[in-house]
Amino acid sequence: MAIKKKQSAPRPSTNGRRPRTTTRVVADAFVRPPKRSSKASPNQHLRTYYIPDLRLEHPNLPVSRHTEKDGHVRYEVTGNLDAPVPPIRDSKYLSKQQCIEIYRFMLLNRKMEVALENLYKQGKVVGGVYFGLGQEACSCASAYALDKDDWFAPMIRNQGSLLVRGFAARDTMMQYMAKADSPTKGRDGTSHFGDIEKRNMVSPISMLGDLIPVLSGVALGARLQGRNVAVMTYIGDGGQSTGVTYEGINFAAVQNLGLVLFIESNLWAYSTPSEMQYRCKDLAERAIGYGIPGVIVDGTDACQVYDAAREAVERAHRGEGPTLIEAKMMRMKGHAIHDAAAYVPKPMFDFWKKRDPITRLENYLVKDKKWLTSKENAELVSEVERVIEEEREIAVNSPMPTPESAEGGVYCEDGCHEIKPKYGMPKIKKGSGEYKATEAAVHLR
Repeated sequence: MAIKKKQSAPRPSTNGRRPRTTTRVVADAFVRPPKRSSKASPNQHLRTYYIPDLRLEHPNLPVSRHTEKDGHVRYEVTGNLDAPVPPIRDSKYLSKQQCIEIYRFMLLNRKMEVALENLYKQGKVVGGVYFGLGQEACSCASAYALDKDDWFAPMIRNQGSLLVRGFAARDTMMQYMAKADSPTKGRDGTSHFGDIEKRNMVSPISMLGDLIPVLSGVALGARLQGRNVAVMTYIGDGGQSTGVTYEGINFAAVQNLGLVLFIESNLWAYSTPSEMQYRCKDLAERAIGYGIPGVIVDGTDACQVYDAAREAVERAHRGEGPTLIEAKMMRMKGHAIHDAAAYVPKPMFDFWKKRDPITRLENYLVKDKKWLTSKENAELVSEVERVIEEEREIAVNSPMPTPESAEGGVYCEDGCHEIKPKYGMPKIKKGSGEYKATEAAVHLR
């Protein structure tokens, strides 16, 4: 009698990539111990790794490249482009007031960038302008999770994080306009400024990835002074492939430093789609190679971003080392204001426009949670617009720097300022080579 071969279920298409297995677990428990067998088995030492994926939807929108006869390259996107917008996930930590505060910062972020775009079109901006349209939830909610003593270093699309940490909108506006009252006194026309005295902000660095080892160094310096602090920075999906990114994360992992790294997986590295940048399904998978926790969140959901950031910050405060957070979203404008992003298929823009992080959070606050009435929301929006208009007026009316001022403040001149340890060195016991740390919970390695 013939034996019918059992038919296996068809495997789902993965577009050439291996299927992903995820489970919702705590961020620092991403390794499942191997199962031991009493009998020898070739797989007895096999370890299975899990990357928590906290999203409520998992868009599968493959982008393919086509070359026309004239050599022109165009991209097409396929997949379920009509999928319904998922709800906002309730935060495990945010109160009503905190959620509204994050929403206000996101509105400030958006309105400030609209004002900057208008100033550029009026010829009042020196150089270009870089936008974070569609990434406001990632910038604002992540920075909101930091404590006062924690450090951060934003990238060009994280201008919302500056607002959360106490900078005024006029600071960013004047910086782009190279005004005398800008943070760099007109010496720079982009976002290259910081504040290491009051706001614990390291200036952005144009070389992508270089902020990661710098922030790791900040965490190491704080630990040598007896403190465990969180240090947060960001990198895009393109910049994540740089060598210095690897070196910085690996150093933080080996030294067990409190690095909180957000990979802003915004689908396009300038004009290159993600499919043509890396082979792995999710960039969070790279955390496995570093030996650190990784997690995936919806970058347009402020509650998901905040919860992941808060848990990573708390890990850093406990001295448990770095965390890699991949926030998935889309950059809704070109690389800079000069880039019209004509290479992006329009249906892709349409899909992500429905997932606008501000619109989603507004609906969550007004319709779902009913924490704001429609009238209260309108008043909040109006108040933000008033603030931005006042900030814009201050920025526009700030004078341009005088020519003779250009020679000062470039180099550290004799006696211009004294560099001191931020937290103070640990106290040394008399008659002993040991020290007494300022906080007993800190263990130097």
